[in-house]
Amino acid sequence: FWLRTLPVWIAAPLAGVTIALYGAPAGTVFFEWFVVRISEGSLVLALAAMFRVLAIGLPAVVLFATVDPTDLADGLAQLVRLPARFVLGALAGMRMLGLLADDWRALALARRARGVADRGRLRRLLGMAFALLVLSIRRGSALAVAMEARGLGASRRRTWARPSRFGAGDVLLLLAGAAISGTAVGVAIAVGAWNPALTG
Repeated sequence: FWLRTLPVWIAAPLAGVTIALYGAPAGTVFFEWFVVRISEGSLVLALAAMFRVLAIGLPAVVLFATVDPTDLADGLAQLVRLPARFVLGALAGMRMLGLLADDWRALALARRARGVADRGRLRRLLGMAFALLVLSIRRGSALAVAMEARGLGASRRRTWARPSRFGAGDVLLLLAGAAISGTAVGVAIAVGAWNPALTG
């Protein structure tokens, strides 16, 4: 958990520091220099931004780390009734994401074996990124042809190997999410900090 969520724990304080230094000034100004202005309002905004990053980032990382992509695709297509072509294409793309790290490592080793990766770190990084882009496009094209050949783009209603059912765990997860959202909105309204993004 800690290793997977480490980027979120790093990003949250960085976002808070940035807003504290350059946020909109309000209330008492504690420090001011050039474009840096630390005030009471910017510190409150920084704290709120930090908690927002944690509140959104941590559940997202945990969710994506624990959900099987195939089960998610089955549920989206069978229960939510999303188009099967879109769902299966997204599933294939998610499965290919795992190969990017292996491809990057193989490209680095191949370039080192040829003596290309000895100097010029930025140039090497751009070259490897372009090579990885070309490799991904080729693999995506081959995958698209293979999926079309297997009839995944057919207009008829398709069948599914594993039926997806809405179980008690899914209901509990939705209720927990609704309770958290309702609590957050209720507390914001109670303390007078409710500021909806969409106002009519």
